[in-house]
Amino acid sequence: MSGTLFLCATPIGNLGDMTPRVVETLQAVDLIAAEDTRNSIKLLNHFEIHTSMTSYHEYNKVEKAKYLIEQLQAGKDVALITDAGTPAISDPGEVLVQMCQEAGITVTSLPGAAACITALTLSGLSTRRFCFEGFLPADKKEKKDILENLKNESRTIVLYEAPHHLTRTLDELYEALGDRRMTICRELTKKFEEVIPTTIYDARVIFENKEPRGEYVLVIEGRSLSELKHEKVLEWQSISIEEHMKHYEEQGFDNKESMKKVAKDRGISKREVYQYMIEKGVK
Repeated sequence: MSGTLFLCATPIGNLGDMTPRVVETLQAVDLIAAEDTRNSIKLLNHFEIHTSMTSYHEYNKVEKAKYLIEQLQAGKDVALITDAGTPAISDPGEVLVQMCQEAGITVTSLPGAAACITALTLSGLSTRRFCFEGFLPADKKEKKDILENLKNESRTIVLYEAPHHLTRTLDELYEALGDRRMTICRELTKKFEEVIPTTIYDARVIFENKEPRGEYVLVIEGRSLSELKHEKVLEWQSISIEEHMKHYEEQGFDNKESMKKVAKDRGISKREVYQYMIEKGVK
């Protein structure tokens, strides 16, 4: 029988957040795959875990995944850990999970710390609906496309950012999204944890005079659904009802269905659409 891959969440700063179940699992498995063995050895030493380690990171994620699958298929249990937080979240672990599923290998997750959830709960912004974007890509075009997609995002947005990119990212967010409420979280669960409720504009001012230090999570307010709906109505009202009807009829909708859609888009009754068409002499 194949072994099991255990996704083990590790603390994002405070060692007290390590769960007993994760400690027991790391002690029991045959091999630990770690993002950076130099960082992880400190964690393992603290909890007196002596299991063998191998590196698994962004630059060897495909080749090393093949090796790990071979070990799993030979019946060995493997634990995957990242430098901090939950494996596969902004982490190459997702590749290993996909390959294990394709190979029919059992994967289970041992929950624990995740910086995105910790920051979201501290933000004071809506937690009912949110989207997680991780780190924005380095590629300028890809980043621009993502920011363009986020422009009308109604869910709370959660991003990660490194200190040396923070000011540039705040400028890009302001340019793409305009000003809106946000909360900046720094060094979560650590001694110098900081939570700053602010706006995108004010955050730019703050970090003009303050050197960013530590790892950041940015939690940004989504746009209101009512505001987006109003903008859409105004957009449709920029064309005539006749043009609006034609838009749907060209997509194959019959007259009755087109009328229904036009009324909904414009926030008016079907009777008003019908009356307009009669007055214009359009059948």
